[in-house]
Amino acid sequence: MRLSKPSTDPSQKVVVGMSGGVDSSVAASLLIQAGYHVIGVMMQLWSEDEKEYENRGCNPEAISMARNVSEILNIPFYTIDARQVFYNRVVQEFIDGYSKGITPNPCILCNQYIRWGFLLEKALELGAEFLATGHYARLCRTDNNKIQLLRGVDLSKDQSYVLHILTQGQLSHSLFPIGEYTKLHVRQIARDLSLPTANRTDSQDLCFLGESGYNRFLIRYAPQVLKPGPILNLEGKQIGEHRGLAFYTIGQRKGINVHSPVPLYVFSRDITQNSLVVCRGEELSKDQLIVGAVNWIAGEPPGNPFRAQVKIRYKAQETWATIKLIEKQCVAVHLDISQPGISPGQSAVFYNDEVCLGGGIIQVEEQR
Repeated sequence: MRLSKPSTDPSQKVVVGMSGGVDSSVAASLLIQAGYHVIGVMMQLWSEDEKEYENRGCNPEAISMARNVSEILNIPFYTIDARQVFYNRVVQEFIDGYSKGITPNPCILCNQYIRWGFLLEKALELGAEFLATGHYARLCRTDNNKIQLLRGVDLSKDQSYVLHILTQGQLSHSLFPIGEYTKLHVRQIARDLSLPTANRTDSQDLCFLGESGYNRFLIRYAPQVLKPGPILNLEGKQIGEHRGLAFYTIGQRKGINVHSPVPLYVFSRDITQNSLVVCRGEELSKDQLIVGAVNWIAGEPPGNPFRAQVKIRYKAQETWATIKLIEKQCVAVHLDISQPGISPGQSAVFYNDEVCLGGGIIQVEEQR
């Protein structure tokens, strides 16, 4: 039995964050096999009125599925109302981010404030020593008793990027049972156990958006970012009109609708002027960025300056960079190879091969 965790006494109580999906279901089963006392808990998250069935993360079907899995595994199952804290810390910050012209990552906010904030606190109140989830990541304790966050074995599913905000204290109460497995292996384990989640498809979109998508959601909650305004080139000349800043992302090419002899890409969004700045392809890439609100998983940076691999988006290929501290939680990053689509509000995450060192939020830079 392989279990991705620091060395602990497996007779202890573990709360598993259930989602009604295959990953959390198999995580619970692996913990049971390892001898832990397992409790399944699912959070009820905020949904728009009368759209509860569209919230894949906690709709009635998902709750029923998680309860069914818990019955098969013969473990207690509870639901916890997290609707208000989820709205305050995730949904509202998503709305505020777009209102400020940045592109927030709600999944990281959810991990930081909901799973390893609200849910971990509830787990400890239940007398559990650990919170376990179905994330594809691993943990390792070093010789100096620090806990490292490692990439999952299945690199195509690795989720260390969205866990870079975890601290030593949180990791000391965390387990990632499926981190040593591939997705195919996880599904096979679920089939072998006849779990109803074995073939359930993975969720791809933000859970609280439902079927309406970004634009319709923002029309209802942040209509100010959907007002038409000028499209400018890098010299500040107006060359067209946009439909609303929320319709565009950094690096986007299609849908700009400006006549030009060369393809144009979204360079930035200026919320104060309600303007969209575009550029030619060769002007899009950058090799320098500022990253703030940095969390160092070890509790401190590995050096100053230091070399590391950097991911600027969840699905981006990491690139080597030199990282220099401006202050403990703010760094200047100089990429070896320029990257397109560097978006303020997204996370830049630092790696030393398989070890996730931490990361922070890409900051807004002055317009050219």
